[in-house]
Amino acid sequence: MDEIQEKKIDIRLKVDEVLSRFPAGEIKKRVRALRERLFDFANFLEAKIVMLYLSTQYPVDAREIIQNTLELNKIVVLPMFGPELKMFKIDNLNTDTKPAASGMFLPVESRCKLVPVDRVDIAIIPSLALDEKGGRIGAGDGFYDRLIPKLPATTRKVSIALEEQIVPHIPMDSHDKHVDIIITDARIIYKI
Repeated sequence: MDEIQEKKIDIRLKVDEVLSRFPAGEIKKRVRALRERLFDFANFLEAKIVMLYLSTQYPVDAREIIQNTLELNKIVVLPMFGPELKMFKIDNLNTDTKPAASGMFLPVESRCKLVPVDRVDIAIIPSLALDEKGGRIGAGDGFYDRLIPKLPATTRKVSIALEEQIVPHIPMDSHDKHVDIIITDARIIYKI
């Protein structure tokens, strides 16, 4: 294993350790504050098509964010990774998604409409840890590092995280991609 991968594993473990010490209910309370900040964010308010994620792998559970986004009559799309990246519009979390072995929830293709990737206005990219320059560590499968370059330059690439997921520096490989903006429960960080 190379040095960058070892550093990423160490950062994941440290962030996980910090978050595991939160009292019961604290993460949910902080995610509510983050959600309010996201829903006041101009790029989110203006967006018609919002890409979100649904996974148990990340500290910020996006289930309520998805539900609230649907209630705002925005189009919500979830990515489906495979040999070819696809985006599917979901209308109902319970009937339009199914669990996958990885902890992700995938769109049910037979129930969901395919949406071209270039139609996404804002993409919410999950992260386990981030730095203020937009460097991120994901779950380690590289799905979102492959997705980010496929999104149009006009699509805002935003990661949502708890403040404790922000670290001083994320070591980056050449294939790792940055996000433009980070929204935490305490602030909005624009890539510098």
